[in-house]
Amino acid sequence: MRERDPGKRAERPERAGEGGGGTARVPGAAGQARTASGEQAGDGAQGLMEEVVRRENMRAAYRRVVQNGGAAGVDGMTVEQLGAYCREHGTGLRQALVAGTYRPQPVRRVEIAKPDGQGRRVLGIPTVVDRMIQQALLQVLDPIFDPTFSDGSFGFRRGRGPQDAVIRAQGHIAAGHRWVVDLDLEQFFDRVNHDVLMARVGRQVRDKRVLRLIGRYLRAGMLEGGLVSPRLEGTPQGGPLSPLLSNVLLDELDKELERRGHRFVRYADDCNVYVKSAAAGERVMASLERFLQGRLRLQVNRAKSAVARPWGRRFLGYTVTPHQAPKLKPAPRSVDRLRNKLRGMLRRGRGRHLGHTVCDLAPVIRGWVAYYRQATVTASFEGLDAWLRRKLRGLLWRQWKTPRTRLRELRRRGLDQGHASAVAYGSRGPWAVAGSRAMHWAVPTVWLTQLGLVGFLDEHRRLARAL
Repeated sequence: MRERDPGKRAERPERAGEGGGGTARVPGAAGQARTASGEQAGDGAQGLMEEVVRRENMRAAYRRVVQNGGAAGVDGMTVEQLGAYCREHGTGLRQALVAGTYRPQPVRRVEIAKPDGQGRRVLGIPTVVDRMIQQALLQVLDPIFDPTFSDGSFGFRRGRGPQDAVIRAQGHIAAGHRWVVDLDLEQFFDRVNHDVLMARVGRQVRDKRVLRLIGRYLRAGMLEGGLVSPRLEGTPQGGPLSPLLSNVLLDELDKELERRGHRFVRYADDCNVYVKSAAAGERVMASLERFLQGRLRLQVNRAKSAVARPWGRRFLGYTVTPHQAPKLKPAPRSVDRLRNKLRGMLRRGRGRHLGHTVCDLAPVIRGWVAYYRQATVTASFEGLDAWLRRKLRGLLWRQWKTPRTRLRELRRRGLDQGHASAVAYGSRGPWAVAGSRAMHWAVPTVWLTQLGLVGFLDEHRRLARAL
C-alpha cells in the first residue's frame, strides 16, 4: 500500500492548501446537518447552501486557506491576495453561490514524485477562491457525513490519524487475525465514477445547489500546457473537498466489510482486512474485487495487492514483528526513503558550516520520529543515529579537503601526531575515515549534540514518555 511521507510532514503539514485541508467547527452546522441529511426533510433540507455562504462559515474557510498557504491556481491569485478579492467581490460571490450560477475554474495540473519513488502522482490545484469555497462546503458537509462513517475508517477525520490506524491494525493481529488482505485500488483518485459518487452524496444532501456545485467541481477541467482538458471521472487530489468525497464513496466498502463481520482498517484508499488463514484471505480478496468493480466501479491492482503475513507488508509506513503480541516498527522502505532524503540534504551542506546543516536536519528528524512515535522496536532509530553521525563526520572530513588541513584539525581536536598523520595522509575515503576511531575521537557524539544534532533515539524516548 502507499505510505504517508513523515519527512514532508516535518517541513510542512500534509493537509496544507495543496492537500486535503482541515475541518473547522462552524456554529449551527450540526443543526443544519440533521435537516440536510433528510432526518427532518422539509424547507431546511433545501437550505444547505445558505449555511455554506453564512458569513461566519466563509470567514472560517478564508482563515483556513490562508493558514494552509499553498500554490496559486490557474488565475495566478495567491493566498495573500485573497483578502482583497473577498472585500471587493465577496457579496457577489455569495449571491452567485446561493443562486446556483457559480462555476469553478479549471484546476492546475501538478505532478509530484510518489513517496516510494515509483512513478508520479497528479495533483489538481484549484484557485484560492475555489479552495475557500470547497473549504466552506467541507465545514458544513463534514458534520453531516462523518458521524455516519465506519469505526474502521481513519483517513482525514477529526480526532483520528495514521497512528490510530496502525494501532487498530496491531490489535487485530494480536487477536489472532494473522493474515492480511492488503488491497490496493488502482489509480483510485483518477478513476472515481462521478455518477456513483454523486448518488452517494445525494443520499445525505438534498440541496440541489450544493449537489450541482459539487458536480461542477468534479467535472472542472484540468489546465496543462495552456490547454484545458475535460474531466469525465476522478476526483484529483489537491482541493479540500477531495478527501471527504473519497470517504463518502469508500464508506460503502466499509459498510460491506462490517456487514460481513470482517476486521479491517482503512485510511483513505489504503485498506487492510485481517483474517485467520491464507485461504480465507484469498476468498475475501476475490469477493471484494467483485464488489468493488460491480458496486463502485473501482479496480483492484492485483500486482500491488496481496494476501500475506502482516510482517511482510507495510501499512502507512509501519510494519509489525511476528510475535504473538506484535510490536510496531518503521517499515524498512520508510527508513530507506528517509536516508535518501537526508543524503540530499547532506550533499547540499558540503559548502556550508556543519552547524547550519545540523539545524536544517532537526525539523526533519523530529517530524519523522513524531510520525513513528508508536513504534516500540527501536533498532531503526539506533541505526539511523549511527548512520547519520557517520555521514556528518564524513561531511566534515570532506570540508577539511587537504591532508595538511586534516592533520591540523585532528591535532587541534586532541589526536597525537602519529595517529593524526596516518589518518590525514591515508588513502581511505570519507565514509571509511568517518567510521574510524580517530574521527570518533576527534568528532565525538557529545560535540555533535552540542552543535544541535537531534538524536532519533533520544527524540523517540522523549515522545514515548509523553504518550
